[in-house]
Amino acid sequence: MTQNCLGKIRSHYARFSEKEKKIANYILEHPEHIIHSTINEVADDLNVADATVFRFCKRIGFKGYQAMKISLAAEIMTPIQQIHEEITELDNEKAIAEKIFRSNVRTLENTLQILESQSVEKAVHLLLEADNVYFYGTGGSAVIAMDAYHKFVRTGIQTFAFIDSHFQLMSASQLTKKDVAVIISHSGTNKDTISILNTAARNGAKTIGITGFPKSPISQNVNVALYTSSEETEYRSEALASRIGQLSLIDALYVNAMIANKERAKQSLEKVRDAIAKTRI
Repeated sequence: MTQNCLGKIRSHYARFSEKEKKIANYILEHPEHIIHSTINEVADDLNVADATVFRFCKRIGFKGYQAMKISLAAEIMTPIQQIHEEITELDNEKAIAEKIFRSNVRTLENTLQILESQSVEKAVHLLLEADNVYFYGTGGSAVIAMDAYHKFVRTGIQTFAFIDSHFQLMSASQLTKKDVAVIISHSGTNKDTISILNTAARNGAKTIGITGFPKSPISQNVNVALYTSSEETEYRSEALASRIGQLSLIDALYVNAMIANKERAKQSLEKVRDAIAKTRI
């Protein structure tokens, strides 16, 4: 997939340090200037070290400044449509639908760009080795947790999820070192969810986090962290937009688990189908 420099900067922006935001703002505001400047010139303009600019380029997924310049030049010379367009009151129903779909596409693309293969591998390994897997999330994330349960119950892995946060905390108190807790929270700062994570960790359970912020308490305290990336608009919060990324990460884990454990998954899937078929008689 072609790397989109400006898109990568926007998708990472909320996670940047203040110095990184300074560089990001400079690139977003003066992309044409960047492609005609050396790393020394950019560093001098911003009053930072060359190494700081270089590390920023690495931070957003490029091998160095030159690689970022090449990507940026191609992007400017052949402009792509701004997928994450703002919705206005003047838009008709079809226009709004198109912008929402494009926003979802951008969320998936940005999430894929920051997805680390090692993290996915570790998460799948933990899920396959677990005696029981519990999916946790409060508010909107509870819906994602229930969707994860709906999928993983077909894998043959013992899977659980609860809508009520008190039930979640109670179940977390019963986890063991042979269990895995999957913690879903866009902000990574929800107090109820952090309490569930801490309770699961105290009992020795392995933990997987799905969140939008690498520096959040949840991402810093799980065994494996998976990240989504989304952008906020006037009529749609970043958390709401992130759900499409969360669902896709769950799908990726589910399909990996199904493939890695084909026989057990096949038997479990047949049981589910038989049970559903009997309700239709």
